[in-house]
Amino acid sequence: MTYQVYKNKTISTLSIAGLAVTLGLAGCSNNDTTETTTNADGTPAAENQNIELLNVSYDVARDFYKDYNPMFVEHYKSENPNATVNIKQSHGGSSKQALSVANGLQADVATMNQGSDIELLQKEGLVADDWEAQFPDNAVPFTSTIVFLVRKDNPKNINDWEDLTKDGVEIVMANPKVTGNGRYAFLGAYGYGLHAFDNNEDNAKNYVRDMLKNVKVYENGGRAATTTFVQRGIGDVLVTFENEANLAATQFGQGQVDIVYPDYSIKSESPVAIVSTVTDKKGTTDAAKAYLDYLWSEPAQQLAADLYLRPSVKSVLDKNGDKLPPVETFRPNDAFGSWDEIMGTFFSDNGVFDQLAVNAPQ
Repeated sequence: MTYQVYKNKTISTLSIAGLAVTLGLAGCSNNDTTETTTNADGTPAAENQNIELLNVSYDVARDFYKDYNPMFVEHYKSENPNATVNIKQSHGGSSKQALSVANGLQADVATMNQGSDIELLQKEGLVADDWEAQFPDNAVPFTSTIVFLVRKDNPKNINDWEDLTKDGVEIVMANPKVTGNGRYAFLGAYGYGLHAFDNNEDNAKNYVRDMLKNVKVYENGGRAATTTFVQRGIGDVLVTFENEANLAATQFGQGQVDIVYPDYSIKSESPVAIVSTVTDKKGTTDAAKAYLDYLWSEPAQQLAADLYLRPSVKSVLDKNGDKLPPVETFRPNDAFGSWDEIMGTFFSDNGVFDQLAVNAPQ
């Protein structure tokens, strides 16, 4: 039996309705590009027009977009009966993906898990300055939060952030230097420290330093960290996104792991944007906007919930409270400033992470 633990309550994850997903774990942390060829009739601008979109995204989003793409194609076909749409996907660590686009990867859309990754593309002139205003909810169709994945029956008795500092606890997490997953995990720990110690920076840093001493592996992507924890059996706890933990607990790791919800955690946002310099050149701007607009449709929002992402449309989120329990969360920008400030303070060379981490990855 696999359990979710939160607010001192235990819920069997076998009772949580989930969407059957096949998780391709091997090599998922790399910049691997796979094509989802889904044909549908396209735009009304020209008959028999062929439209190809490349969505450059972060690694653990592959499960959502694998199902979203054909859903969008069917919708697009119903409204535009005269063309063919082919959608390609590229997945990897969010920040590495953003750098790939900045360095010339011809993405039509960028769907990342950290605002700084879209802001990087904005600074490079690839994304419009008003990208957040082009879609609802500041261009964030769904969110997540950081939780803990532990071994079956939670043998190390890990119930909240403070338990991660116990002697003998081995932690697996993504590398905060290169991945959004790792940055949210680190900032979640730091935010917990401020919350627990009445905003005392020194005490918060001491807590985070003690926690990072227990990190056994820093992986180069969120999915790679899951593979290390579940398939390779390394570590006592994986610090990761809620959706990733749930998919592991209900699918390939079923019966081997439990999910622990901390009382207080960080809210992670997954912003999206049109890479207008590419779409304007290719003539795919309208199709790219339609692709991202549909993320706020009820079918797409329910798909997000089925995959344990928290829908931004409140009515859909409210309908899925059984699988997405309430958690007190904070926004990193409210706690730590803009992403430019966060990146400079915490994740630059010799920043706070480097100062606090033992054998910090470079």
